[in-house]
Amino acid sequence: MRDEQTFTIKQTARQTGISEDTIRYYEKIALLPRAERKDNGHRVYREEDIEAIQLIACLKKTGMPLEEMRPFLTVSADADPAEYPELVELLRGHRESIINQIASLQQVVDFIDMKLEKGKYRRDCADDIQDGVRTEEPKPKAVSSVQMSYFSASPGTPKSPTSPR
Repeated sequence: MRDEQTFTIKQTARQTGISEDTIRYYEKIALLPRAERKDNGHRVYREEDIEAIQLIACLKKTGMPLEEMRPFLTVSADADPAEYPELVELLRGHRESIINQIASLQQVVDFIDMKLEKGKYRRDCADDIQDGVRTEEPKPKAVSSVQMSYFSASPGTPKSPTSPR
């Protein structure tokens, strides 16, 4: 039987895009299990450790707090989501939060675009909104089907990014 491939912390950091210090921190707060050590004390990582670090990096990009990631790290990568309905609900709630953030950021982008089109940078947003009503309709932006596919809703979730929680 062939020995399992192992990686140094430097190799692990390079593969995952996460710094060595951050990997050590994740171990310190027990988000990752303590790495095995060689006889010389150097950390040894396996493929499943790299996959866990990549999952953390992915969830972190979504804005998920580290503490909320813990339950996801205890489930094996090939587990059936149906076996973990509570995790599915957590992920759906987090997804809805991200959709709301996207909608909010889109409003900011639309406002900036409007300011750039008018060429007036010094007026504040109250100039274009009176009594909570926009006096000028923003122009809709063309969106390709590829761009839309990034935001398509999964079955059983609301499709509108502005739908109430």
